[in-house]
Amino acid sequence: MGLRRLLAICWIICVYRLDTLIPTEHLPLRARLLLRCGPWRLFAKGKYSRGERLRLGLENLGPIFIKFGQILSTRRDLLADDVAMELAKLQDQVPPFGSEQAVAVIEAALGKPIEQLFLKFDRQPLASASIAQVHTATIDNNIDVVVKVVRPGIEHIISADLKLLQTIAVLIARYIPDGRRLRPVEVVEDYRHTILDELDLQREGANTSQLRRNFKDSEVLYVPEVYWDYTRRNILVMERIYGIPVTDVETLKEQGTDMKKLAERGVEIFFTQVFRDSFFHADMHPGNIFIAHNRPNSPQYIAIDCAIIGSLSDFDQYYLARNLLAIFQRNYREVAELHIECGWVPAETRVHEFEAAIRTVSEPIFEKPLAEISFGLLLLQLFQTARRFDMEVQPSLVLLQKTLLNIEGLGRQLYPQLDLWSTAMPFLERWVRDRYSPQSVLKKVSHRIPGWLEQLPNLPEALLERGGASKEQISANTKAERQLQHDFAEMIKQQAQRGRNQRLAIVAALAAALVSDPGIRAGLQELPSISIGLFAVALYFFIRSR
Repeated sequence: MGLRRLLAICWIICVYRLDTLIPTEHLPLRARLLLRCGPWRLFAKGKYSRGERLRLGLENLGPIFIKFGQILSTRRDLLADDVAMELAKLQDQVPPFGSEQAVAVIEAALGKPIEQLFLKFDRQPLASASIAQVHTATIDNNIDVVVKVVRPGIEHIISADLKLLQTIAVLIARYIPDGRRLRPVEVVEDYRHTILDELDLQREGANTSQLRRNFKDSEVLYVPEVYWDYTRRNILVMERIYGIPVTDVETLKEQGTDMKKLAERGVEIFFTQVFRDSFFHADMHPGNIFIAHNRPNSPQYIAIDCAIIGSLSDFDQYYLARNLLAIFQRNYREVAELHIECGWVPAETRVHEFEAAIRTVSEPIFEKPLAEISFGLLLLQLFQTARRFDMEVQPSLVLLQKTLLNIEGLGRQLYPQLDLWSTAMPFLERWVRDRYSPQSVLKKVSHRIPGWLEQLPNLPEALLERGGASKEQISANTKAERQLQHDFAEMIKQQAQRGRNQRLAIVAALAAALVSDPGIRAGLQELPSISIGLFAVALYFFIRSR
């Protein structure tokens, strides 16, 4: 099989002259001779551009390479625009596998005949893709569901193709100019994790359940229910949804849909997922989005296929929000400083040079009317600029950029006058404001108080140990050791003072929150004096500790 696969790849290289996409000047002599003397030179380049030839080649190499090309198309920070645009056209359309195979997989996974599992089961697939195909069915209480089944034997095919992709990535990094900058090994590794995650349908089910819980009773987004009794690693059964494809603009207009509100709600969903939940659907292309029927004045999105999910740490979330606000305000100095401060670019980066580079790519964009500015492309160009300053690739930010481009493109398709800036700006300002509100500080402090109180009994022992260590240091009789002890003591003193100041600030914030809330004030008045006294003692030890 390995030999047949190799011969098939060589044939595709010949037909679409993919060898011409490889710069030869830095290749070893033997590799250059191979490319110049290979059989592919007998084939004409044809009328296709380089992007078209690469796209057609990937389509003919099969579903795994198609999906890799789709993911690669989102990495416009790595590819030329013409190549990225062509790869974005890749369509993952794969013939279905036999219904008998699907039934066999379902019965083996669930341990029962198909007739006992479902009231109805349509053996004709509803849809088919490279990883799995979908059938419709009915379960108890006449609930309509869809059954997603992983292709039999796909794991072996994926494993073999991944090894091939990894080999190609290593060769690109070693021999092609700028190969290391493109980070092909890291890109393939990210793809490996993505494709393996898609094979685990229980993981997709868990993502779906989490997203559904985040938007429970929401007017803007509906996520179908997962039926866990029927779900396994290679089987996913979930509620069947009925909606209008988001790309069917004519039908949406015929039912009188408020297109402006529909586009704005798409942006709202994106920022809510990113900043409220830090859990966002990272594969929101039009094929995974529907619009609920008969809600023209309050349109509701329906999201499916939650295999790819993005998440941001509190750290990245905070710095991303500040970066976005700084971009909105055209404060390029702050954008540069934030990139350095959070470690996205090296600490030794010259701020003024980085600021000038950001201004150079941003100012021409801002000269357009706001409704014509692509925020996704601006973010893309910002990342491309940062890459010149050795910015490390942040997988979560790459997923975020891809999702934003999808949402913005979809929004503009629905409502060409969409002003993403005016929609997003209030949301970001509110998020930053809420993050540092007394209520938010109180909530964070309340989560930490049990841990602080638990540590109180250990404080005397810790202080004695620290005192004993200091006594041993004082007994040292060399000048160097005494100086070291003095310096260390000063450092401890400074750290302790800073710690006390921080703890005082926390207590002040807590007190401000308590005072500002009438309900809490009333509750405090009802507490026994001894409880308040004990709490004051705990706060004293907390402030004086360490």
